[in-house]
Amino acid sequence: MAPPTAPTLAPPDAPPPSTDLADAEPDTGRKRGLTGYLLLLPAAVWLALFFVVPFYSLAATSLYDPSGSDFRGYEMTYAFGNYVDAVQEYWTPLLRALAYGAAATLICLVLGYVLAYAIAFKAGRWKNLMLVLVIAPFFTSFLLRTLSWKLILADDGYVVDTLQFLHLLGEDGRLLATPVAVVAGLAYNFLPFMVLPLYASIDKIDPRLIEASSDLYAHPAVGFLKVTWPLSLPGVVSGTLLTFIPAAGDYINAQLLGSPNQRVIGSVIQSQFTDAGDYPSAAALSMVLMVLIVALVLVYVRRAGTEELL
Repeated sequence: MAPPTAPTLAPPDAPPPSTDLADAEPDTGRKRGLTGYLLLLPAAVWLALFFVVPFYSLAATSLYDPSGSDFRGYEMTYAFGNYVDAVQEYWTPLLRALAYGAAATLICLVLGYVLAYAIAFKAGRWKNLMLVLVIAPFFTSFLLRTLSWKLILADDGYVVDTLQFLHLLGEDGRLLATPVAVVAGLAYNFLPFMVLPLYASIDKIDPRLIEASSDLYAHPAVGFLKVTWPLSLPGVVSGTLLTFIPAAGDYINAQLLGSPNQRVIGSVIQSQFTDAGDYPSAAALSMVLMVLIVALVLVYVRRAGTEELL
């Protein structure tokens, strides 16, 4: 048997062995940081190409000399008066678009909340089927769905005939080419945008919390206001934003289901860009609409108490 080897002693002035992982691998943290930035790079490039650049182009166009044209060209004169002129001339369709969007959002909230609640708590094994039925209209063209409402609300359609039979509509009354038709089309087309966020939020609620409110002798309405509604508020905020923002800028429903009396700001912008060729005015109206919607969204989110959604 070999004799035991004596332990090797380090010199008194030698530094202790390093146990810091950062000293052993100094570039690990830096590599991890670079990996995160590289993963964000495709999304950043996408946003730069399809959001920042078009937004800058739109903002620049809104400040062009309004006396220009396609033949003479446009000169950048920083004409901020384009905004004043556009708002003064088209404030009525601008407010009308916001009003139609708000009305459609409120209708979608009432209908969508009931539907989402039923799917989450009452559908049982039919839950997946009902969710598919909610998104099924998306498999059809938006334009085709709107044209279908034009047939449904026609003057000789069964809806108008039924309302006239029940004396809810006059003999010469009509639904088509009225604000009712425009708001109904908006509510129908954007209802899935409300239902899905509401369902995602309501489905996370523990049913035992609702049962506990019943055990504490709370009226069902009180239990809903104290338990279900606050817990579903993130879905309410998300759904209303996803519904109101596109509904306020939509012009297809107003164009197909309404009349010139229901003209909205989207129709004005479209005609200014394509028919009149007044690019500065159209761009200024687009910027005003975006600023108004962003301002309304910020106020709404803060009033709703869900700033963390921003």
